[in-house]
Amino acid sequence: MANIKLAVDRLTPGLYVKLPLQWTEHPFLLNHFKIKDQQQLRLIKSLNLKYVYLIPDKSDNAPLDPDTKPEAISEQESQFLGKQAEKLWQEKQRRIEHLKNYKLRVQRCEKNFSRSLAQLRSIVSKIKSRPVTAIDEANDLVSTMVDALMESDNVALHLMNDKKEHEDIYFHSLNVAIIAMMLAKANGMSSESIKHLALGALFHDMGKLKVPTAILRKTTPLTPPEENYLRLHTKYSLELANLADTFPEAAKPILEQHHELIDGSGYPKGLKGDQITADAQLIALVNAYDSLCHPQDASKARIPYSALSYLFKNKKAQYNNEYMALLVKLMGVYPPGSVVQLSNQQLGLVISVNTSSLLFPNVLLYDPSVPSNEAPIIDLEESNLKIERAIAPDKLPEQVYDYLNPRVRISFYFDPTD
Repeated sequence: MANIKLAVDRLTPGLYVKLPLQWTEHPFLLNHFKIKDQQQLRLIKSLNLKYVYLIPDKSDNAPLDPDTKPEAISEQESQFLGKQAEKLWQEKQRRIEHLKNYKLRVQRCEKNFSRSLAQLRSIVSKIKSRPVTAIDEANDLVSTMVDALMESDNVALHLMNDKKEHEDIYFHSLNVAIIAMMLAKANGMSSESIKHLALGALFHDMGKLKVPTAILRKTTPLTPPEENYLRLHTKYSLELANLADTFPEAAKPILEQHHELIDGSGYPKGLKGDQITADAQLIALVNAYDSLCHPQDASKARIPYSALSYLFKNKKAQYNNEYMALLVKLMGVYPPGSVVQLSNQQLGLVISVNTSSLLFPNVLLYDPSVPSNEAPIIDLEESNLKIERAIAPDKLPEQVYDYLNPRVRISFYFDPTD
């Protein structure tokens, strides 16, 4: 049903309206909303509008009769409304600043991630010729990351810009290391233990450097011989680690066991349950999650929400359930970067997780009447809205995609500035 032009005097709580103003011309967070009470109604009237646009199919009530006489507002109530409007303006400005700070954090994290990616590429290039140097540099990289993680709870999760270069092993390995470190910290592991875990994660796939590129980049199903060749990467990873006496023994099982599964269906040895080290169990889960988000065939990539749901619903027998629950709690049901459709049909981008209420994250809303650099951010727990579904970024209309700017590659980094 089309919007209806409605005189302000006919408004009543329960009507869903759109204000005929620019976003900067009123104190409300959104240009369109359902009137929740008399106070909100009187704030609308204080804007001195003659009319608003009524959206009938989103309204709970019918408008007042045209002959209804408006209620007089006392001087005391007028002063109260002025104070309430000022509070709304302040909250609006706070959210704009929050968005600006969020974008700055994302920029910092992208730079840090790219720097670490370049370091990892350099380290792996030295593993054969100068293994001791490579491991020393890897330890320095891991120490820097762990120190940043332990210094702050302010961990930025976001989506990275897509990289056209073929550096999947490095990107994947760094991603797995960072997610694993986040889980390890949430699980109460010590700083030293997290460093061993991260080192194992960084090198868990380096054996793939000895696997033919044609196999690694193949997007159609592998033949049995090709699959067997690929599975040798766990053996090759361990062999490369053994080139340096300084590679910690505690990290080596990760290289060999990160494809072993709790139910015994993994490889190379078909280990079960506690036969697999706790660190390898954690890396196995994170490795599976990141691989679902970034498969070799990009057309089969899952959005974060879908990847988590798939693991939770279909792979409980194969992965450590405590780690899986921790992953869901850490990421949120709708991880940051997820594009979602709300119950009022608005589209938005999840920008942060509400750890006390995983179904109600903070969402940056698409509103073409608002400049994208001032887009409203809404805390779903404080609103009457909920998420109806997650949407793949490539399914968005072009104008929405440009506004929300969802990233293609899913990545994570630490921002120790609180």
